[in-house]
Amino acid sequence: MDCDINSILITDCGSTTTKAILLLKKGDNSWYMVARGEAPTTVESPFDDVTIGVINSVLELEVLTSKKIVDQESNTLIIPEKDGIGVDIYLSTSSAGGGLQMTAAGVVSSMSAESAKRASLGAGAIIIDTVSVDDGRKTFEKIEKLRKTRPDMILMSGGTDGGTKRHLLELAEIILASDPKPRLGNNLKMPVIYAGNKDAREDVEKILGEKVDLRFVENIRPTLDRENLDGARNAIHELFLEHVMQQAPGYKKLISWTSADIMSTPNAFGNIIQGYANIENKNVLAVDIGGATTDIFSVFNSTYTRTVSANLGMSYSIGNVLFEAGVSNIERHLPFEINHEYLRNTIRNKMIRPTIIPITIEDLRIEQAVAREALRLSFIHHKSLARSLKGVQTVREMGDIMDQKNTGETIIKMNDLGVIIGSGGVLSHAPRRGETALMLVDAFFPEGVTLLAVDSIFMMPHLGVLMGMNTEIATEVFEKDCLIKLGHVVSPIKSDKTMPKSGFVTLVINGDEYKTPYGEISLIELPKGEYLGKVIPNTRSLDFGAGRGKTLEVNLISGEVGIIIDLRDRNKIRSYTEVVKDYENMKIDVLD
Repeated sequence: MDCDINSILITDCGSTTTKAILLLKKGDNSWYMVARGEAPTTVESPFDDVTIGVINSVLELEVLTSKKIVDQESNTLIIPEKDGIGVDIYLSTSSAGGGLQMTAAGVVSSMSAESAKRASLGAGAIIIDTVSVDDGRKTFEKIEKLRKTRPDMILMSGGTDGGTKRHLLELAEIILASDPKPRLGNNLKMPVIYAGNKDAREDVEKILGEKVDLRFVENIRPTLDRENLDGARNAIHELFLEHVMQQAPGYKKLISWTSADIMSTPNAFGNIIQGYANIENKNVLAVDIGGATTDIFSVFNSTYTRTVSANLGMSYSIGNVLFEAGVSNIERHLPFEINHEYLRNTIRNKMIRPTIIPITIEDLRIEQAVAREALRLSFIHHKSLARSLKGVQTVREMGDIMDQKNTGETIIKMNDLGVIIGSGGVLSHAPRRGETALMLVDAFFPEGVTLLAVDSIFMMPHLGVLMGMNTEIATEVFEKDCLIKLGHVVSPIKSDKTMPKSGFVTLVINGDEYKTPYGEISLIELPKGEYLGKVIPNTRSLDFGAGRGKTLEVNLISGEVGIIIDLRDRNKIRSYTEVVKDYENMKIDVLD
């Protein structure tokens, strides 16, 4: 990026809200976020022009900063900056209009179809259907579903290079018979990305070439022991710009303003997570919990995985969380007794009126209890896709040798996890940071020593699209203005055994001893900073990373919350009185 660049404007056009941030360069060449503005997204009727929401969000920035960015006569952004007016760079992400919706098609549901799902999710898509030869549905049912769902594009995969072609041609015939139409642009052909056996390309083109917009990329599974997702992901990104963005109301004008391609919001979020994991050389788990969906991102040993739980959210989809988790699982997180019918009605009211916010402390605690279950269920889904390849002895392209018995197992190992990052309204805007930390611990059950962090004001997508243009600036702002470190949580590595009934674990920091009884969670409030600590279990049954019963020496960060020691028994359902004690130990008021 040009060294003369002094200002960067970035917007994220969400499904309901468009959020803008302004980054400025200081005299010492460091960068910081100066302000954030937001306005309702205007991609739908009656406005049908996404740029109206963009301009309105930037006008709020003008009020906050007194910096002129919008030319109100032409209703456009002033680019580049001149004499302090306008901005030098403008970037944008988008999930407006439902984001990118895809159908994944593969020969075998647990192999090629699963790889197609990973490629689509990694490119920022929402999977609305998965079609495979062995998915249990009759051919006419698959055809009918493809015809009705109207995705933005289809990713087709299957067969190793040089292998059989018969089942791939069956899939092509199903797509042909369904005569699918894209969600946007009735007169356009359906984009179909073919990422299967390269020897079947000619036959697939004979079947589909005239009916769809067919693109060929490298095989997702060229051999059984190798998964190659990059070609498919790049093609998805290109088609997202060509077909989805170009057809959405106002996006042609928006594209003409931007200094780089518009990126899907989930793709940008994944960019910053991958960049951060690479820079810190740590395994990272991040979550974005919204009103309709919960997205989980992970980078484990350089393998990136993203999943979308499209039916688990905090407003529009909150009823699905109630249905999937059940009343009892939500109730177990509440620090008070509650009538089950009242709990159901409170959650249903939120579903009926998705934009309301909690007005009582009881409503807030119910919402946070639902969030724990939405995160827990989404994480189960994530681990089911973040796994090694089935039927082979190697993991994707990492070169890590695995025993045959381990193939198909999740690659998410909590004791190897370095950082958990939370994002989304219920996490980022919790009244106290301790509440955010407790939600993350209760939902993900970290093991060993794990840093907890939160996105301060949901600016990770903005910095993700900037990461593609300038890694240094994006990383600097991410660490200074975006990522709020809550502190390390120390927990024993998972065991099938229950916690001992008596005893304690000692944490020694600067010569001071802090004891936590078995079965409890405790908070050590220290000034922000890094500390060298010793974790000393007084029993041989507990392992914090150094081995059973052994003392662990570790560098610990005390952040906005402090340092947390979690010795609760995860095999035991806690009563509301025990939950009350958890809140008290975390220095959180229960109902005041």
